[in-house]
Amino acid sequence: METLILSGVSKNYGKHIALQNVSLEIEFGMFGLLGPNGAGKTTLMRILTTLLSASSGEIRFGNLNWNEPHKIRNIIGYLPQKFYLYKQIKVREALQHIAKLKGIQSNNDKAVDSVIEKVNLSDQRDKKIGKLSGGMVRRLGIAQAILGDPKIIVVDEPTAGLDPEERIRFRRLLRQLGRETIVIISTHIVEDIEATCDKAAILHKGQLIKSGDIHTLGKIAQGKVWEVSVSEDDFHSMYEKCNVISSHRTDNIYRLRILSEEPPMNAGLFSPSLVTPSLEDAYLYLMNKKG
Repeated sequence: METLILSGVSKNYGKHIALQNVSLEIEFGMFGLLGPNGAGKTTLMRILTTLLSASSGEIRFGNLNWNEPHKIRNIIGYLPQKFYLYKQIKVREALQHIAKLKGIQSNNDKAVDSVIEKVNLSDQRDKKIGKLSGGMVRRLGIAQAILGDPKIIVVDEPTAGLDPEERIRFRRLLRQLGRETIVIISTHIVEDIEATCDKAAILHKGQLIKSGDIHTLGKIAQGKVWEVSVSEDDFHSMYEKCNVISSHRTDNIYRLRILSEEPPMNAGLFSPSLVTPSLEDAYLYLMNKKG
């Protein structure tokens, strides 16, 4: 399988540096781009999809180079964060039109029916787009992105605005697509990356901070994540004193997950214990260091 290679990719807007010297190798499967708003994720997505050109650096995929954007567009499928189509046309009609725009002339109907089935919209194919739920519209967005069997699929903020059930369903769909091609998802929602991706990169203020497989990235916070149980009376004071990542309540006992270089002092009912860090723990730890 061919690898998508980014070498020293930078993007400047005058004096503002949106991306600075980003180098990555993205292999077949699911890859996540993680970072806060303003980290440069969307800029990188737009460069990958040829909507923007890089100020410097190189992007290659096999024999293809991003200096020839007309060739790259034939291998890229893109679902932006905000995806809209005319609400008065039907699902199948919209995809038939997009297929023609993509130059899919032979077996147009077969290609459209195939992607409709793949994203589980068969029951909605004759429904007007304005009648679809938010999750169905996102699935329609993926359908148009995978028309033409692209080698690289780029998805920006995949679960933004979806309810929990649709979020789970959409993640499952992305996982299935990742068995067949390179799928890159860009998000600030760590849970989306953990649920779908094998590898990820963390961006901050246009710079690549860390990249690697999900398990290895989680180890960045090894020895820095503590769990402690506190009473309801101590709950608020612990929140003020410590960097609490999350909390879980059982009856009147709160189990807190705390990010700290040292064990929390006066930590409540029991001694604090170190726990295995997750990707979210590592991400918060890196953002705290940068902050």
